[in-house]
Amino acid sequence: MIDVTGQISAVERRIGDRTLPAGQARVLTIAQTYDAPVADVFDACTNAERIPRWFLPVSGDLSLGGRYQLEGNASGTVERCDPPHGFAATWEFGGEVSWIEVRLREAGPGRTRFELEHVAHVDDQRWAEYGPGAVGIGWDLALVGLASHFATDGTGVDPAAAADWMASEEGRRFVTESSTSWTRASIEAGTPTEQAQTAGTRVAAFYTGAPTP
Repeated sequence: MIDVTGQISAVERRIGDRTLPAGQARVLTIAQTYDAPVADVFDACTNAERIPRWFLPVSGDLSLGGRYQLEGNASGTVERCDPPHGFAATWEFGGEVSWIEVRLREAGPGRTRFELEHVAHVDDQRWAEYGPGAVGIGWDLALVGLASHFATDGTGVDPAAAADWMASEEGRRFVTESSTSWTRASIEAGTPTEQAQTAGTRVAAFYTGAPTP
């Protein structure tokens, strides 16, 4: 379905932190450059008819101040919209609230750098258990869909085919390499190596259905 190594290498991943009024938060950043103009990438990320072609079905109001719901996943409120350069929204899932921001900028003629920042309060115990891969692998998979969307005729990835791919040897290898990449980013951000590697192995097992170490 995809060039696993090529896609993993095309994505930039960073881990940081930020002080918010409610306390310290973890900041996960993921970025990739696409062969599409900024306005087209913005439309793919904000148009309710296009989002399901590469991500998930979405309902609700995608305008400023509106509430959205991703099918079987997060919901939230659109807090800022700056077309075609990006938007920000809350990311509400499992009874917790975090925040996402998408930034788009021209990266050459007809090319766009897509950057997504996910900010969340994560306690030390949960970070030690699962690390950044708990959400990072999911965002890696989303960027696979977006890459496919721009690399084809725009019809995107069929959800049934995507599910089959996730269960395939290639899909499991993608998850494993994604987890390894997030583990590396975590170590670069200061997480002790053994702790980061243990968390990475555990979260990859969760995604692939392998026995949890």
